[in-house]
Amino acid sequence: MMTTHHPIEISPPDLSAYRASNCGVEFVSVLDSGRSGPNVMIQALTHGNEFCGAIALDTLLREGFKPLAGKLTVAFANVAAYARFDFDNPDRSRYVDEDYNRVWADDRLLGSGDSVELRRARELRPFVDAADFLLDLHSMHEPCAPIMVCGTIDKGAQFARRIGVPECLLLDTGHPAGLRMIERGGFGDPASPRSAALIECGQHWEKSAADVAVDTVMRFLAATGAADEAYVKPRLRITPPKEQRVVRVTEAVVAKSMAFRFAERFRGLQIIPKAGTPIAYDEEAGAQKVWRTPYDDCVLVMPSLRHKKPGTTMVRLGRYDPAT
Repeated sequence: MMTTHHPIEISPPDLSAYRASNCGVEFVSVLDSGRSGPNVMIQALTHGNEFCGAIALDTLLREGFKPLAGKLTVAFANVAAYARFDFDNPDRSRYVDEDYNRVWADDRLLGSGDSVELRRARELRPFVDAADFLLDLHSMHEPCAPIMVCGTIDKGAQFARRIGVPECLLLDTGHPAGLRMIERGGFGDPASPRSAALIECGQHWEKSAADVAVDTVMRFLAATGAADEAYVKPRLRITPPKEQRVVRVTEAVVAKSMAFRFAERFRGLQIIPKAGTPIAYDEEAGAQKVWRTPYDDCVLVMPSLRHKKPGTTMVRLGRYDPAT
């Protein structure tokens, strides 16, 4: 039976040319300037159905980009999931066994567990651990303005301001299901100079998501010194915001059961004016559980209207930082 999904306005690129790599790991390319400088990494296809980032990196590689200084690692991550992409059921290719972006703690990477995603993360771990700056390219289930996920500490938002896009910068509480790549090691340490950011470019398959991905890659290369203005400027696609605003997440709404349902069809970054407003219903220990907004002007971050299972973060609750 065909699955209902949002329109697919962009085409998944052919990545076969990148299988043979110059570093011993398939679908990973290391571009070395031959000059001293930072070690920079950009990753696409953390989830196999989020291919706007793959379009951006394919464009970069086809142009023969070479960094001005240091090294740039370009990685297509969950290529096994991407290979399963089906236009009739595109969400099937999010992952094969488990979420690749929840396995980045040492107890998972260095443990005895096994999955398609763990094996791939173990292959890419040396590149991630060597990176001074990292950009992880994502997209969202539902239509929403782009969001830069800056991890759990303020330095992530400071790094996003250097990049200059998008308007909404998200400081959150992490994921209960596991550590994300942008929080691994020095990326998650306030005292470390290493910085990472995760851009949610828009709805998975809308054309504007690919434009956001290309634009963000260009601005990231400029911010890290890997490219100069002469290269970046003619390739920019998005007008930057007049100001960037920080949403600080205070809690995650995690499904307790398959009975979870939202009170209405919410949209991403929707603001709920009054504290105590019901936003979702669930069941816990045989009783109904009601999720309510904890304060006035509560921002709903990336409500997941199509996918639910116990333990999944269905929406995050936050508020705009008055200092931004």
